[in-house]
Amino acid sequence: LVACGFRDIEAIDLDTIDYSNLNRQFLFRAQHVNRSKVEVARETVLTFPHDAGQEIKAHHGNVKAAEFGIDYFKKFSIVLNALDNIEARRHVNRLCLAANVPLVESGT
Repeated sequence: LVACGFRDIEAIDLDTIDYSNLNRQFLFRAQHVNRSKVEVARETVLTFPHDAGQEIKAHHGNVKAAEFGIDYFKKFSIVLNALDNIEARRHVNRLCLAANVPLVESGT
């Protein structure tokens, strides 16, 4: 997304990095174990070539938290979802429908 020119990117994730993540997620290294996935992902992608005006925000938290309600989702033109939890996927789907924001589902 950074390399494709998206201007404002926000990511939400509750997980922390485990050693088992290192062989399948190229953004993480051994020194990142036990740190927030979303915060390390932000730090790492900011080292990639990107436009100076891009804003990338990382939220270490639960997508079902009250702070990520309908008003939060209304500010986006599109939502990309890669959740591995069916309950969280349904939650984001309901919010996107209520906010009238397109959702691209790519859950694992």
